[in-house]
Amino acid sequence: MTDTPAEKRDYKKTLNLPKTSFPMKANLVQNEPASLKRWEKLGVYEKLREARSSAEPFVFHDGPPYANGDIHLGHLLNKVLKDLVVRSRSVLGEDCPFTPGWDCHGLPIEHKVMQELGEKAKAMEPIAIRRKCKSYAEKFVKLQTKQMKRLLAMADFDDPYLTMLPRYEAGVLEVFAGMVERGLVYRDLKPVHWSLENQTALADAELEYYEKEDTSVYVRFDVFEPGDFDSVMIWTTTPWTLPANLAVAVHPRAEYGVYELDGKRVVLAVELAGRVFGQRGLEASKPLKVCKGADLVGTRYQHPFIDKSPVDEAGAVYSVLSAEYVTMEDGTGLVHTAPGHGAEDYQTGLREGLPVYCPVQGGGTYDDTVPEWLRGQHIFKANAAVVDRLRASGHLFHDERFMHSYPHDWRGKTPVIFRATEQWFVGVDLDRDGVEASQSLRESALSATAETIEFLPEWGRNRMRGMLEGRPDWCVSRQRSWGVPIPAFYREDGSALLNAESVRAVGRVFGEKGSDAWFYMSPEELLAGYEEDGLDKSKLTKGRDTFDVWFESGSSWQAVLRGGWADKQAARADEGLADLYLEGSDQHRGWFQHSLLPALANTGRPPFKTVVTHGFMVDRQGKKLSTSGGNAIAVEELLKDYGADVCRWWVASLNPENDIKAGGELFKLAGEAYRKVRNTLRFLLGNLADFEAWGPNAPEWAGAFEAMEPTTLEAWLLGEYNRTAAEVVAGYESFQFRRSAQALYGFCNETLSAVYLAAVKDRLYCDLPDTPRRRRAQAAMHMITSGLCGLLAPILPHTADEAARAKNPEDADYCVHLDTLIRRFDHPVSEQWSSVMAQREQWLRVLEQERQKQGVDNPLDCGLRVPDPEEVLAGFDAVDLADLCGVSRFAVDGSLGGPVVDDLRGELRCARSWRRDETVRDRGVDWGELSDRDAVAVGV
Repeated sequence: MTDTPAEKRDYKKTLNLPKTSFPMKANLVQNEPASLKRWEKLGVYEKLREARSSAEPFVFHDGPPYANGDIHLGHLLNKVLKDLVVRSRSVLGEDCPFTPGWDCHGLPIEHKVMQELGEKAKAMEPIAIRRKCKSYAEKFVKLQTKQMKRLLAMADFDDPYLTMLPRYEAGVLEVFAGMVERGLVYRDLKPVHWSLENQTALADAELEYYEKEDTSVYVRFDVFEPGDFDSVMIWTTTPWTLPANLAVAVHPRAEYGVYELDGKRVVLAVELAGRVFGQRGLEASKPLKVCKGADLVGTRYQHPFIDKSPVDEAGAVYSVLSAEYVTMEDGTGLVHTAPGHGAEDYQTGLREGLPVYCPVQGGGTYDDTVPEWLRGQHIFKANAAVVDRLRASGHLFHDERFMHSYPHDWRGKTPVIFRATEQWFVGVDLDRDGVEASQSLRESALSATAETIEFLPEWGRNRMRGMLEGRPDWCVSRQRSWGVPIPAFYREDGSALLNAESVRAVGRVFGEKGSDAWFYMSPEELLAGYEEDGLDKSKLTKGRDTFDVWFESGSSWQAVLRGGWADKQAARADEGLADLYLEGSDQHRGWFQHSLLPALANTGRPPFKTVVTHGFMVDRQGKKLSTSGGNAIAVEELLKDYGADVCRWWVASLNPENDIKAGGELFKLAGEAYRKVRNTLRFLLGNLADFEAWGPNAPEWAGAFEAMEPTTLEAWLLGEYNRTAAEVVAGYESFQFRRSAQALYGFCNETLSAVYLAAVKDRLYCDLPDTPRRRRAQAAMHMITSGLCGLLAPILPHTADEAARAKNPEDADYCVHLDTLIRRFDHPVSEQWSSVMAQREQWLRVLEQERQKQGVDNPLDCGLRVPDPEEVLAGFDAVDLADLCGVSRFAVDGSLGGPVVDDLRGELRCARSWRRDETVRDRGVDWGELSDRDAVAVGV
């Protein structure tokens, strides 16, 4: 039977059309979980550790997220960025194990558990509450592990570090023992941030600031022995602290005036008098007298509603004192001082020998040392009573309500106060033994942040230094059940037993039994490994404080890198020094700082070489994303809508240095970019279906490819890959993942799709399968696909592995994540290519202009003639240049002054390839008009 003309002219059947198992539709939501299962079955993480065991180590330490609730968009950002580090360092050939961690102790979990227990909690022993907290933390560690895996994060999820595990708790006590040993730990009565709701001390990093309405008051304190003046006026925004007033502070060099007011002579700062009088719509008169603050020091005054302070045994209180911190920004220039309720007040009290008087109990009510009309009242409700009493007695000059930013408990979102309590502190200004020049911990930290540590972005250096410069001593004790107990014992006389040896003895117990042992073992059992002459362990009492969770997480460099997980880390981890910490910018005052201080105290060096920070998620209006704010974006929904690879591409394409705007339309844009990358991979793979790569059965053309001319399109493409790979690698090495993503997108979308693949599509589809130029193109595409999968693997782990497997279908156990990326291909590239591609831009502009003028729709209906005065185009194939421009013919004409576009519509067009070259002619009724190339391809 012979073919009919119609059958013969079915040109589609004669083309080398793409064939691949790599589908256009990604179906990420269904296929990514399958990849996870495959990787786990293959043991990819374990195989990677084995493969990189002798490689250059890169120690990357995970900061522990809190084991509470589902992961949110901030987790997505943070965990994907971290995974980009792990995967990029791995494909670069380094050994980068990653032990994920979780912060499991502390107030947030205990607060939630206590809420769930309700009234039952009051009758429960601490050990019972701890077990509830442990179960709660375990539940969310399990949940978040599943969610982080769904982000395609690669880590040792089978053996994470949890701050509630015994081997971790032992590491915390080892760090504490080192600080005790160096004399940095002390116990003292001083004011600290205090949560009234949860009745515990809080660190600065546990505070959030919200607007709060308060009352400010201007109050006259009458002096004992009126002379030139009758009273001094103070201003305060916390009237409830007035019962604890013990002094008034003035600036020694500021000018103070005596003013006539309501028939009395009152002292105010001259600079502030106009503003103070203006509070009541008055104009400040000329002062009767002016003096310096130093002249007022020693003036005795009477408290406006307390006849005698309960701590005024020797008459040392109620005096005017000198203080450099007094400013002329607000108030009256005379500062109400209560050493039990303020950091500066406390320091002034220490200097002047004032008692640390705090009449406020843990829950926020006054004790019995205050006047009877205040006893038992809650301090915030007492504000009105204090104001009324001052008004009635005539001491109140003015009061008003105002809004201001006020510290709140980060979990309960309730206002906190400064309250003096007995706490354990780490002294940041104490000398550390063994350090030259007797540097204090603060000085060591400032030196390290200035000289040793690299900050990315660089502004993080000054931010962290500013926080270190202004921070107080570190209050490391908390009044909670759920945490690592501070191993302090108390003798019958109230003195504490706490030294390095006793701490390490308890640490050994915790390492074996966990910190629950503190609650069911006796002091004798806990201190079985500790001996001290004359010590009767049976008469010791165990302390009830637990560690600040920042101290726990800040000890992870010891507990993980040098302790219970040391064998899982890269080779350098035994030094306790990480190459990298990466967290949100809030950790300058959080985990970064609270890791730095203990490490410097114990080892004399920082725990990290480089600190990378990222911003926070906000909506398109710049508002913080939150569930309560109604603008939260659920990670689970994003994964359902887009898949992890699209979300990862979105993260990689961000500039994370500042706050990051997030919204559905931005993920859609990421999805579009992903599809362009995926379609590029699909085109590459589809045109390799009949290609046989190098190997023992390599075709004859393989050697010819190795020796190809530097002026070929393939040489240019491999050179562009080398340039792109260098840019991608530079981005990976410097943690600038956006740089890598942009380079990859540009290579896929422009270099490949818009230029090279568009140029060679004709030869791929229309040439005979074994023509040298088609095989040359396939060989280059084969190499580029291998290289591209490796470059993409850190950002798009599922898609890169899917594409690599489609390219290597015969190896069922192949995984791209066990490879190292290809940094370059060693093929010579003509130096003239840069000039050719620059001229191409001009040729294309002229071509487009002429097509518009001549009404030519298809550029294949055009020919292009160009001048070459500098003979740049010598050695370049005219067919390659025609394909680069998308025209049917290309010629160099030295007589021309510029590019000329020829309209070829009057010439024959090949019915198969649509090209109008000079070889097109009628091949008979069966095939019609074909070029010589196409005629050979169909067998005519």
